Amino acid sequence: MLENIKNVFIAGAGVMGSSMAQLFAKYGFQVAVYDVSEQAVVKSRELTEVNLGAAVETGRMSAQEAQTIRSGIEYTQDPQDFARADYVVEAIIENMEIKKQFWSQISAIVPPAAILTSNTSGLSLTEMAQAVQLPERFCGMHWLNPPHICPLIEVIRAEKTDEQTLETVRAMAQAIHHFPVTLNREVPGFLINRFQFAILREAMSLVEAGVASMEDIDNVFKYGLGLRYACLGPFEIADLGGLDTFYKIASYLFADLSNTGEVHALLSDHYHNNEFGVKSGKGYYDYADGRDKEMIAYRDKMFLKVSDCLYGDLNGAGEGDH
Repeated sequence: MLENIKNVFIAGAGVMGSSMAQLFAKYGFQVAVYDVSEQAVVKSRELTEVNLGAAVETGRMSAQEAQTIRSGIEYTQDPQDFARADYVVEAIIENMEIKKQFWSQISAIVPPAAILTSNTSGLSLTEMAQAVQLPERFCGMHWLNPPHICPLIEVIRAEKTDEQTLETVRAMAQAIHHFPVTLNREVPGFLINRFQFAILREAMSLVEAGVASMEDIDNVFKYGLGLRYACLGPFEIADLGGLDTFYKIASYLFADLSNTGEVHALLSDHYHNNEFGVKSGKGYYDYADGRDKEMIAYRDKMFLKVSDCLYGDLNGAGEGDH
């Protein structure tokens, strides 16, 4: 399926797009990173150097491998360059109108056989596809942050996506040693965000009710549920625990779980105070005085440890090794 795919174009030179570019280049694709902003392109180059430097320093790749990746990535601000694209991943701002404007322009430039994907976290792909020429070649390819560490990719069918497109995108995910899961029809939030926000809603409800602190709830996941869910899925856990036991618990617990349709004050108050978390220096926790960089470094360090233990070295292992 991938034999005719040589040139991969990444639209959006942010953290996600830069990390994606490194992965595609590592596994032999010629990569072009596109952005309308010259500043974004400069930052993308810098981020790539930081990531490659860290990988070499920690022994995850050789200096020669890093140079091969570096030489496999080009940068452009010219949309006409998409005429060379065999495969496109769009990772631009999460705004439907801006994405539709992008796809209206780019889908008219790329070759008819090019595969087109969006990294949207939850916007309607069917609506987005209204701006795409030949929408049967378009689908969702949702990555997790940071893409060079988190191996899961959600492949989402839009209304007009054909089966060949889905299979090609799944094959592409496997070619860069990631794990594809397929949504046969799109739902708001896809899979990851539906699970993530169901957990966050219940966690905020418990904090607001005074049941436990944010710190202790975070520790429940780091030292309890995180270990389970790193190895097993919810249906496997239920089977191992016994469906008779799970049925009895569900019969009284489901009715007591939060089902509010409103955004909790524990989230909306921070939002309206421009407290966005690590990116702004304050959120649920305080990230002043360099703690923002410390948190990102800690996340990546711990993610790498877990991924190495569970999946092998993601930079060198194939799907059969996981």
